[in-house]
Amino acid sequence: MNKVTCDACGHINPEGTVLCASCGKPIDKNQHIDGNENSNLLNMRYDGTARRSQTYNKTIVDKVWNFFSSVKVGVTLIVITLVASAVGTILPQEMYIPPNVQPSVHYKDQYGLIGQIYYQLGFHNLYSSWWYMTLLALIGISIVIASIDRVVPLYRALKNQRARRHESFLQRQRYFSKTEVVTEEDKAKVLASLKKLRYNITEENGHLMAEKGRFSRWGPYVNHVGLIIFLIGALLRFLPFMYIDDFVWVREGETKAIPQTNGEYFIENKDFILETYGDSEEDQRFAEALERQGPVAKNFQTDAIIYKNDGAEVVGSEPDLKVLKEGSIQVNHPIKFDGFALYQSSYQLNEFESMSFKIHEVNDEEELALASFTVDLTNPAYEYELDNGFRVKIDQYFPDYYLDDGEPRSETKYPRNPAFVFFVYPPNQEEPEVSFAGIGRNIDASGQNQYKIGLQGFDVRDVTGLSVRRDYTLPILGLGGIIFMIGVVQGMYWYHRRVWIHPKENGWWIAAHTNKNWFGLKKDIEKAIQNTNITMVKDQQDNNEK
Repeated sequence: MNKVTCDACGHINPEGTVLCASCGKPIDKNQHIDGNENSNLLNMRYDGTARRSQTYNKTIVDKVWNFFSSVKVGVTLIVITLVASAVGTILPQEMYIPPNVQPSVHYKDQYGLIGQIYYQLGFHNLYSSWWYMTLLALIGISIVIASIDRVVPLYRALKNQRARRHESFLQRQRYFSKTEVVTEEDKAKVLASLKKLRYNITEENGHLMAEKGRFSRWGPYVNHVGLIIFLIGALLRFLPFMYIDDFVWVREGETKAIPQTNGEYFIENKDFILETYGDSEEDQRFAEALERQGPVAKNFQTDAIIYKNDGAEVVGSEPDLKVLKEGSIQVNHPIKFDGFALYQSSYQLNEFESMSFKIHEVNDEEELALASFTVDLTNPAYEYELDNGFRVKIDQYFPDYYLDDGEPRSETKYPRNPAFVFFVYPPNQEEPEVSFAGIGRNIDASGQNQYKIGLQGFDVRDVTGLSVRRDYTLPILGLGGIIFMIGVVQGMYWYHRRVWIHPKENGWWIAAHTNKNWFGLKKDIEKAIQNTNITMVKDQQDNNEK
């Protein structure tokens, strides 16, 4: 890289340097504050040190670095991500639709053509899509490169703070004044006042620099560190080990493996309890509203036992379950174990557990049962050997029966409206009679059946819906948020203020600069020179604007 020699002090500066790192004299006389050509004030953002993106532009690495170091690129990536995130909220994400339906069917049926396009474009599962994660990664890369590109020259500038500065450096500061004669008494008063205002005084051959609040300059970069940690936490949520958000239905009396635990943990639903307003005397004050609204849940909970499988993972082997924890799961009061948490999310009352059927003769008005059988709706046996020589086969089973263009189908896999197509084999007959039976329906398929299947009774049970969560990213997200807020406070409530005092014959030149809150800096200088004959600094920006 080419070097530039300062013609005032002979210091060698890197190419792209605006102000000499030693004396502060402008290397490039055309440098102005914030690029304003009508201003004679200096650009003091990095005290003239060169940024890499403004120095190197030859290799592919340089071009990539320069691209991501641009604030415009970072803002554009953030805007694209925000727009995509907003589009992802127009329709519910896949995790919020009923767990027993196909997403492709659900979005088309519920939202029509818009829903179908929404699904085809992948917005139904936006926040875990590869391109959304890529956007987050690109934002992280942009923050890292932009921070390094700026923090290195800032570090160099702050590390090389000098009390002695070139006269042109002082004259082109925003606050500047000249005093022809300064007494020793006034000098002592000013220095004592600056120290009282908590300025650190540096002296170099009679030249003075008073400085405070330097650490505030690191606030934006502390923000960036917090954002990067937060983004890392967000990206880690896509790793199953770090983040799990699943759902499980468990019926009363059922013991079921907890999803995403590889068969290590099981849950038993001992009992499901639903309490509604109006069940107690205390709730009678809501009677009128409840008559209009209908039953309103007051509390629903699952009394559960958590088991741990201590047996070896052998296909087909029975798990060796040991009680790990027992308790109640209520809304906002999960049961927690080994990093997992089970939340009460939903329920289904009176789901069919089993149905009993009887076989009787079609012409028997009293419908006396010749044989009977019971179907376990969760795990039905598809053939039944009955008394009196009857045999029944289940040809088709529709757990949640409905008609679609005259064709029987099942809307879900859960037994909410069960219906069957039965093959009934009378004693000593090889040809079956076909019957269609369910709740409130009994159809003779051929119209010539000698025997009829009728519903004899049924049992119901409640089903609880539990969210399965594990989140190891929360500490990372929390740490990122805390660091980000520290950076916000650091950069918002403290300011980097510098006052240079340049001895000139019998007088003083005073120049001052701050990264923000110029009024506060002016008040500090007023307090420091109070009761002295030193001239108050003038705001040279006003002169430039005129």
